[in-house]
Formats: sequence, C-alpha cells, structure tokens
Amino acid sequence: GHATPVLERVMPAFLKVDAGNGFAFPALDLACDALVETCAETGIAAAAVTRSHHCGQAGRHVEKLAERGVLALMFANTPQAMAPWGGSKAVFGTNPIAFAAPMDSAPPLVVDLSLSKVARGKVMAAAGKGEAIPEGWALDAEGQPTTDATAALGGTMVAMGDAKGTALALVVEVLAAGLTGACFAFEASSFFSAEGAPPGVGQLIIGFDVAKTAGNGFGDRMGLLCAAMEDQPGVRLPGARRLALRRQAAESGLQVDVAIWRAILDLTG
Repeated sequence: GHATPVLERVMPAFLKVDAGNGFAFPALDLACDALVETCAETGIAAAAVTRSHHCGQAGRHVEKLAERGVLALMFANTPQAMAPWGGSKAVFGTNPIAFAAPMDSAPPLVVDLSLSKVARGKVMAAAGKGEAIPEGWALDAEGQPTTDATAALGGTMVAMGDAKGTALALVVEVLAAGLTGACFAFEASSFFSAEGAPPGVGQLIIGFDVAKTAGNGFGDRMGLLCAAMEDQPGVRLPGARRLALRRQAAESGLQVDVAIWRAILDLTG
C-alpha cells in the first residue's frame, strides 16, 4: 500500500513503470499521464508496467486515455486460471484486453473483455454466496465440466472461443509479461490471498494520438462507423450498458450485496 511507482523513458516512444509490487492503480495513472504526453510528441507510444497487481476494470484505464484524445489498447496478465487448449493445468490467466477510441460528440467507444468465457470474479462471487454456476463456465481439477463454484475455483476457467481464446491468452502473456519483464501467469501468486511472493504481473498499454495519426477526420469516421452499427434494430454499441449503469449509480446510488457489505464492515471494524 505504500509502494511508489517509478517511471523510466527507455526509448523516445517506450515507457516503463515499476509498480514496486504495490497496487496497480498509481502505476497505471503514472503510465497513462506520461503516455498522453509522449503520444503528443511521437504519435504512437507504449507504456509497460511491471511488478504490478490487479488492475481492476481495464476498460476504465483506456477510457481515460480516450477522453484525452488517445486511442488505446491495454493487455494485462493475471494469475493462472486457464489451461492451454486440450490441457487440464492452468498456465494462462484470464488475461483481459481493453480498447478505447475517442468520439467527437459521445463518450469514448470502449471494449473490455477477459479471455475466459466469464470473469473469474463471477465464479468467486457465486462461491461466496454458495450458488451454482452455469455449465460451460469452468472445469474442476480433473478437467471435467462443473457447476460447483468452489470446485471451479480449484480447477480452470473455460476460454472464450475455446482454442482461439487460449491462443489469444498466450499473446497477452507475451505482451503483458514477456515484454514487461513481469511474472507469467503460472509464476504469479493469487491476487486474493497473502500467501507467497507478490503476484508481480504486468500490463502493456499502446496509445495513438489520433490527431497526429489520423488527422481531424477521425471523429467523423468513428461516428459513421457507430451509426452503421446502431442503425440496425437490436444493436447497441459495446459499453452502452456500462454507461447506463454508471448514470443510474450517479443518480440513485450503488446497490451493494448484503454479504459484501457485511464483509466491508467486518474489515473496517
């Protein structure tokens, strides 16, 4: 909690942040601020974060960059949770990918997804409540499908897109851990216990200053693309539900599960 991230500009368009085995958020804030400044000079730049921790909602980090005119891609690896396709032992994390693009007259377009069929947090929430999970989300320790959330936590998550999902998880491991010098998923300790060494995972953000790389017409082109999607009945842009829930929370407050609220009260005394 007292770690101070350290930024180094390794090359003109490549930044590296050592999170110091602390929370990811100060390190990512430092990386994003420097990325905006660097992209203004170079048009495209990358920021690598090493010795990091859980980055929360990856989409929010790239969204903040898009609000400042930088189109951004983010890759993050997480502790082992998914097996290579055909295997039963976890090697990859759920490894989120996030993307955000600036818009002229609307909030940024944001895509945020983990490479497991569902985020592991949903399985953890179900286990905490003693609830079953749908079949197809996870496998038990023997590699068999399970609806038991606790057994799922002892096994592996099923990849989105099956073999294609695990191939993408491999790509994220290379980008988020290999390039940043961070721990691979199978080397990282859990985010959610104090056992072992710090997780030491990594994140990589690539940014494009759209005013320099695409010129003044980028916003118009994005509007045209989004309109082509929304013109079809039943189609909504990625992130639309998130924005609606954010507005609702701002107006009406947050609805917190009773068990989670009690756990917070226990922690805070």
